[in-house]
Amino acid sequence: MFQYIIRRILIAVPVLFGVTIFNFLIINLAPGNPVDMFVNPNMSVADITAKKEALGLNDPLWEQYGRWMGNLFQGDFGYSFSTYEPVISNIADRLGPTLLLMATALVIAYLIAIPIGILSATRQYSFIDYLTTTFSFFGISVPSFFLGLGAIYLFAIVFPIFPTGGMNTLGGSAGFTDTIMHLILPALVLGTGIAGSMVRYVRSSMLEVLGQDYLRTARAKGLHHFIVNNKHALRNALIPIVTIIGLEIPLLIGGAVVTEQIFQWPGLGQLTIQSIGSRDYPTLMALNFLAAITVLFSNLITDVMYSVVDPRIKYN
Repeated sequence: MFQYIIRRILIAVPVLFGVTIFNFLIINLAPGNPVDMFVNPNMSVADITAKKEALGLNDPLWEQYGRWMGNLFQGDFGYSFSTYEPVISNIADRLGPTLLLMATALVIAYLIAIPIGILSATRQYSFIDYLTTTFSFFGISVPSFFLGLGAIYLFAIVFPIFPTGGMNTLGGSAGFTDTIMHLILPALVLGTGIAGSMVRYVRSSMLEVLGQDYLRTARAKGLHHFIVNNKHALRNALIPIVTIIGLEIPLLIGGAVVTEQIFQWPGLGQLTIQSIGSRDYPTLMALNFLAAITVLFSNLITDVMYSVVDPRIKYN
């Protein structure tokens, strides 16, 4: 197992290197540049040129990339072009809210998807099965921005139960209860989209396991159907479900960008939108780099979890 993990980490290094090159080219080839955000009628052409020179934008792309990589090896992501603060401190301030939102959304998604998927599989072709299938298609099909706006209108305006956005009430105590009240809507919106696709995987996996001979034997011995389904069947159906965790992490990251912007949640997703609008190259590069590391690490954890869920799987 240890050798397998080391090999996977070594394979991830060139992948990360390729991702940084691709991201750097895409970011720098996009229309506009950071200096455009500072242009005003009082600035001359010389002022604009001097500003570009100060930010290093006049250098060739390969030189800019080499400088960025050199700083990265020293643990330095550079300084933000818009706030002139260290990028690492800006990310550190936003990391906690994003982790809280994503973790809560993932828990909500599994609390919804696993029971509904099991129920749908055990009641195949029934009204409940068709109802859960409709929910699944709803979660997959409805865009998160539309679902978020609908949730704000329904639960914050028509029925003023939850706040419309932010992480804490302005001027409030910023206590635990206040944060939870602000967290519920964005976490539900983000988790519902994940749960929609997950229900289909859980249902399909459970249907495949429920037809196995050893479960028929367990039923024939008189075991209660709850024990058969949730103890014997679910454990063997977990491998495809564990796979979904690794696949859902990129969707969580992408969904968090939209959800945080809609609910004004002060996390990395909102920082990403702000950095795109201000052409903040160093912040965008750092955010993309961290996202790539997260995806690679989640896939590695998923592979390791296989052997935990199913002892028959060994990595040599």
